[in-house]
Amino acid sequence: MTDTFGRSAQLLAGHMARLLGWRPDEFWRATPAELAAVLGPPDPTARPLDRATFDQLMERDND
Repeated sequence: MTDTFGRSAQLLAGHMARLLGWRPDEFWRATPAELAAVLGPPDPTARPLDRATFDQLMERDND
């Protein structure tokens, strides 16, 4: 691990704690895709999740 990576990770972990209330273990368990989804700009073409799709997801992933 380089000093640059370590310092950057420390700063990002601090931002996630302040902005989202993430604890250190939540930050370190997050994938890069999850971090990008949380920190990236919203997708202007995205539609809100409708009830039917939500029900399908709940049924499919009910564990």
